[in-house]
Amino acid sequence: MTSNNPAVFLLMVNGQIEAADFPEYDDLYCKYCFVYGHDWAPTSGLEEGISQITSKGRGSQSLVWNFPLDITFKSTNPFGWPQIVVSVYGPDTFGNDVVRGYGAVHIPFTPGKHTKTIPMFVPESTSRLQKFTSWLMGRRPEFTDPKVVAQGEGREVTRVRSQGFVTLQFNIVTKDMKKLGYDTTSIEHTPARTTQQL
Repeated sequence: MTSNNPAVFLLMVNGQIEAADFPEYDDLYCKYCFVYGHDWAPTSGLEEGISQITSKGRGSQSLVWNFPLDITFKSTNPFGWPQIVVSVYGPDTFGNDVVRGYGAVHIPFTPGKHTKTIPMFVPESTSRLQKFTSWLMGRRPEFTDPKVVAQGEGREVTRVRSQGFVTLQFNIVTKDMKKLGYDTTSIEHTPARTTQQL
């Protein structure tokens, strides 16, 4: 195999889970994991992690983590492009750690620096009785595997409620994608097409 005819391309991701905005909650931490297709394989870095607990500063509504991300993937095709799933947890009134939000976003496709804001959501109980029982027992609805957030199967029957936002910053580098025939230029950098070209 020569370097002129690569069989795989590389996607290098680094950045950070910067901050979160959850107006009703404080003292939160987050977990992350990557979800990707069958042709993808991590070659270096961490696939999952857990942050420190952070509190809101004086006069601030923002929860700052600045939690680093660093991973490199290899693949033969872009199907199953990696997503990052973020789960946020914090204490309830009884001191139990409960989920405060789930969210997912695809890793940006184009090289460069990107900032993404993920709207977060939590699963809801289907009845008032279940909601009261789960509050009383300190067991709120949550996913057994957070990776389900990045998959479409079964999501249409899940009742959820929006709750907060998480901001991520990515630095993306790709290698050998152009040699395999994939265009990695950003839409912002391509010249606008005229109606005659369409």
